[in-house]
Amino acid sequence: MESLVSETRTPIRIGDRSTSDVVVRIRTQDGRDDWFYCHSQVLIEKSKYFADRLSENWPTCQILDSRNCVEVYCQESEFDHHVAVNLGCPQIITACVDYLEAVPWEESEEEEILKIIPRLGTQVEPILARLLPVKQSAIMGIFFSTIQFATSSPSPIMNDLKSSAQEQLEYMLTEDDDAPLLAADDEIKSEVKDCVKRLFERFNNLLEALLCEMELFSDGGKMQSFQSLLSDLSWACQILCKLEIMRELVCNWTDASDKIVKVVKEASPTAELIETKLRVIEVAAKILEAIGYGTVILPTAKRLHMVKVWLPFVRVAKPLIDSVTTARDDAPTLRMDTELWQSLESTFVSVILALPSAEQAEILTEWLGNEHIQYPDLTEAFEKPGEKGG
Repeated sequence: MESLVSETRTPIRIGDRSTSDVVVRIRTQDGRDDWFYCHSQVLIEKSKYFADRLSENWPTCQILDSRNCVEVYCQESEFDHHVAVNLGCPQIITACVDYLEAVPWEESEEEEILKIIPRLGTQVEPILARLLPVKQSAIMGIFFSTIQFATSSPSPIMNDLKSSAQEQLEYMLTEDDDAPLLAADDEIKSEVKDCVKRLFERFNNLLEALLCEMELFSDGGKMQSFQSLLSDLSWACQILCKLEIMRELVCNWTDASDKIVKVVKEASPTAELIETKLRVIEVAAKILEAIGYGTVILPTAKRLHMVKVWLPFVRVAKPLIDSVTTARDDAPTLRMDTELWQSLESTFVSVILALPSAEQAEILTEWLGNEHIQYPDLTEAFEKPGEKGG
């Protein structure tokens, strides 16, 4: 057979009865019985099982018709798997491994794959690399790259990608029924603080530029950049709160509060300015909440300063925002969550109640004499000192 093939270069194909010298019958428990017309030289070369089975050392009682027909009983319904594993076919093993490594898996399939691959030999390392838990160092590398991008200021065309990165970071740090993907250690906290610090520096630099040249606020690009930075700071508050490292941002925002309010107040009134005020209030609300509920401890003077800066700003801005969001067609994009207004009101009460009585009395007296007495409603703060006095 070998000489014939080599001399005439006749191609050998499975199923060619004219050149076949052995029939392989693969049978299953459910009655499947497939006949394959094969060539012994190929079987011996490609399969350890057939090399043993067709050798002179194999007991002739297990070979029908003097080794011209070999019966193989396959328990699995998938022949490829049986041939690869039980018949020792390296090429088929490679094909199976390459396929499994390249295609996506359903979560339910992973357990089945784990059962199968140990029997495929040493070639399964690429598959195991997908199944084994990801190293913590690799997750940290992903986190560092993502937090750096999420707190950067890329081109506006990448805003959707940046939003996705921010969502991914929230997921990595969220604790639910399972443990979070990432343990919030000192290295993680340090990287987050550095990234948010750089974010605030860019915000503060733009703030200083706007203070020097207020006409820049009429530049749509500057307005968009300012709003984008405010949105990023609002998101950063959530991450910092999860990691319990709000203090630096709270202090920086407190120190910059006068400048922030001045820029927004002195800017030319436009529809875009209303959205900017809304973004400012969203960040201020989170900063005030950290102060009001003791997440960040500030001296009395700074807490009093925050109330005196933000209370007048919020009570004037709210009716303006409400009127615009009610009138405009795109109101849903601007509407501030009712719960956030309520939360901000409660936060003001908490901050005021933690001030000395004299400062409380001054704030409440001014509130009662103001035309915007409806919001925020400080009645609760007004009642508590009265109770003390009684």
